[in-house]
Amino acid sequence: MKSAVVVFPASNCDRDAAVALQSLTGKKPHMVWHQESHLPEVDLVVLPGGFSYGDYLRCGAMASQSAVMRAVKAHADKGGAVLGICNGFQVLTETHMLPGALMRNADLKFVCRPVALEIEETQSLFTRKYEKGQRVHFPVAHGEGNYFADEETLDRLEGENRVVFRYADGDNPNGSARNIAGILNERRNVMALMPHPERVVDPLLGGTDGVGLFQSLIETLS
Repeated sequence: MKSAVVVFPASNCDRDAAVALQSLTGKKPHMVWHQESHLPEVDLVVLPGGFSYGDYLRCGAMASQSAVMRAVKAHADKGGAVLGICNGFQVLTETHMLPGALMRNADLKFVCRPVALEIEETQSLFTRKYEKGQRVHFPVAHGEGNYFADEETLDRLEGENRVVFRYADGDNPNGSARNIAGILNERRNVMALMPHPERVVDPLLGGTDGVGLFQSLIETLS
């Protein structure tokens, strides 16, 4: 599986994503600067966590206008896989590649801790190595992770099995609607989540619950 990680000004999890991808694929991912208008030939594009453009205006709003995002959208339109993590989720909603919006956390505080998640959908290319209902623990680190969408959109996401990760009852760190932590687009080749799977792929760093996500992609896209 060939991959690329997009780097925006103030991305701070791009290296985490690159290290995770290289350790699991054996191939160094391309690091693509936000001003690039073309992507290399890859199977997967990762939009990493961080604070792109300092989170000015709205989180992800300025990054969504970067030249590289036109190439990312074209990659997705051709069926290529796109994974957004944390700030990457915010960017994907700002580009309307995913529905809804990420708002300030319900308690208006930045939260940084492991959270319990439940796997809702195991037929996607991102989650085939998990079992439905499986509980995993990923860390979160965000101040604007409160997922919001209107009731019609939420019903459609659930009805089409596009909710992939859900915060376990009692462990919703931000007030997200219906405990939603991660969703798919209609074509099911774009997924984003607020928690950080790339930070739990090495037992020395606290766990390996994120390995299944990357192994799912490797198995499907290689």
